Amino acid sequence: MNHCFRRRSSICTSWLFNGATKETCRPPIRRSLCQPPEAWSWKSMDGMVRSPANYVPLSPVSFLERAAKVYGDRTSVVYGSAEFTWKQTHLRCVKLASALTRLGVSTGDVIAILAPNIPAMQELHFAVPMAGAVICALNTRHDSSMISVLLRHSEAKIIFVDHQLLGIAQGAFDLIAKDELEPPLLVLIRDPDASASVPNGTHEYETLLAGGDAGHEARQPRTEWDPISVNYTSGTTSRPKGVVYNHRGAYLNALATLSVHGMSSMPVYLWTVPMFHCNGWCLIWGLAAVGGTNICLRRVSPREIFDTLAAKAVTNMGGAPTVLNMIVNSPDRRPLSRKVEIMTGGSPPPPSILERIEELGFRVSHLYGLTETYGPATTCLWRPEWDSLPREEQYRIRARQGVEHYALEEVDVRDSVTMESVPADGATMGEIMFRGNTVMSGYLKDVKATEEAFAGGWFRSGDLGVKHDDGYIEVKDRLKDVVISGGENISTVEVETVLYRHPAILEAAVVGRPDDHWGQTPCAFVKLKDGFEVSSEEIIEFCRERLPHYMAPKTVIFEDIPKTSTGKIQKFILREKAKALPPSSSS
Repeated sequence: MNHCFRRRSSICTSWLFNGATKETCRPPIRRSLCQPPEAWSWKSMDGMVRSPANYVPLSPVSFLERAAKVYGDRTSVVYGSAEFTWKQTHLRCVKLASALTRLGVSTGDVIAILAPNIPAMQELHFAVPMAGAVICALNTRHDSSMISVLLRHSEAKIIFVDHQLLGIAQGAFDLIAKDELEPPLLVLIRDPDASASVPNGTHEYETLLAGGDAGHEARQPRTEWDPISVNYTSGTTSRPKGVVYNHRGAYLNALATLSVHGMSSMPVYLWTVPMFHCNGWCLIWGLAAVGGTNICLRRVSPREIFDTLAAKAVTNMGGAPTVLNMIVNSPDRRPLSRKVEIMTGGSPPPPSILERIEELGFRVSHLYGLTETYGPATTCLWRPEWDSLPREEQYRIRARQGVEHYALEEVDVRDSVTMESVPADGATMGEIMFRGNTVMSGYLKDVKATEEAFAGGWFRSGDLGVKHDDGYIEVKDRLKDVVISGGENISTVEVETVLYRHPAILEAAVVGRPDDHWGQTPCAFVKLKDGFEVSSEEIIEFCRERLPHYMAPKTVIFEDIPKTSTGKIQKFILREKAKALPPSSSS
C-alpha cells in the first residue's frame, strides 16, 4: 500500500536548514548551526581517532537497554491491574520495533500516535526510534479536521490509535480520502478489558507486538542529529508547527529534567503531564535512566490523583499550574502522608496556588520551557538563604522561571532588535532567548520559520521577561499578550497574579480589549469557585487596591476559560472574544 500522500522516503535534516545562511544561525564565536555537527570541520591533533570504543551517538533509547540489565526486575509500568518490569518492557519494545520493520518502516519514517497516558504510549517512545523511525505523538484533544492536517503535514506512515479515539482517527481518514490521498496504516490499541472491535484492514496492537522477533537488533541513529520525534505546538494557531527533536537533545534533556525534578534512583512517577506534550517533558525516556516506575492514568482527576498517591507510594509527579489549581480547589483534596515532589510549568504559577499546594504536603519545583526547548529549559533553583525570608516573599521568588539547567548552554533576556542583554534590574523587559544542545533542530518543512526563530544565533521564545540582579529570569508575558494602554505596557501575568489572590476566583486570564481612548484596556475573564458570588465592580476595585490603576481590569467577564489539554489557557480565543465586544470609551 502506498501510504503517506506522495511521501518522501524519510525525514532527514537537510530540509530543516536548506537555504539558511550562516549569519542567520551562528551563535557568538561558535561555528554555524546551519549544518549538523558531522559537517563541521575541526583542526586535527595527532593520535586522535573516533571509533566505536570512544564514540557512540547519544540516544535516549540506550536508557531502556541499560534499564533492562540494571533494573530488570523492578517495576517499569503500572496501569490499573497491569504491571510490567523493565526487562519485560525492553522485550516488548524490541518485538514492537521488529513488527514495525516488518510493516515496511524504514529509517526516518514518521509514526503517529493518538492515545492518552497508557503503557502503549510509553512503549512506542522506545520502539519507534528502535525501528529507526520518528515518533509523532498527537494531542488527544484535537478534532478529526486537525488530526487530518497533522497526518498530511507529517506524512505519517502508520498511526497507533487508542480505542476511545478511533472515531476521531476515522473522521480524519475520511477527510484525507476526500483529497484522494492514501491514509496511514492504522493500528488499534485496546485496553485489556475493552470490547472494541478491530475494523477491517486494521492491525491490533498486542497482536502486532506478539508477532515481533525477540531477537531483533534495534536500529541505531546514524548521528546524534538524527530526528527522534516531531511535536506539534499546542493549539495556539490554527496550523501548529512541527517541532523536530534529535537524539542528542532528547538524551540530554531527559537527564536534565530528572535533575530539575530531584529524581534519584528508582522513583515512582505519576503521569499527569500528557505524554504527547514534549514527549512527556522527555521523562518517558528519562525514567528508564533511573529505573523509575511509570504510574499511568487514562484520565486525570483530583480523586484519581489522591487515591493513586496513597496506594502507589508516589514520589514525583508534574502538572501545569491549572492542574495544581484543580488539586487545591477540589473537594477530594486531603493532606498527604508523605512528601511528593511536584514539578510545574507551562505558565507562570500564581504564588497563592504555590502556597496552598505546599500546605497539602507537596514540594513544588518550578520549571520553564517551550516545545522548542524539549520542554523544561530553566528551573527556579532554590537557595538556602531564602529559607529565612517571609513566606510571602518565598512564594514570590518560587514563581520565577530561574536559571538554565545544566544541559542548556545559555538563557538570557535580550532586546529583540539590538540583541543586547537587558539590565539585571528586575524591571527592564526583553525577549527570553535560548541557545544550546536542547534547542530544537527546526520546524518541519518550514525553513523560513526556522530562520526567523534562530535569527541572531539565539532561539527567540516570544516570551517577555526581566532579569533579576541574581541572574534569575522571570516571565512577564507573551509578546502577543502584552496589553498596551495609553503607551504603557501592561503585563497580563501581573494582573492575573492579583486576581488569583481574590478568595472567590478559581481561574483568571487577562487580554486586551479595544478602547477608543487608550487603544487597549485590560479585560479579565474569570471563573468563580463553586458557591461564591461577586460582582465585576468588586473585582475591579480589588485590583485597583493592589495595582496601579491603569493596570486594573476595566472589564470583567464571568465564564469558563478555554484551555489546551496541557493546561495552557488559550488566550487567542479570549482575544477574539474581547475584540468582538464594542470598543470601550473610557477616559
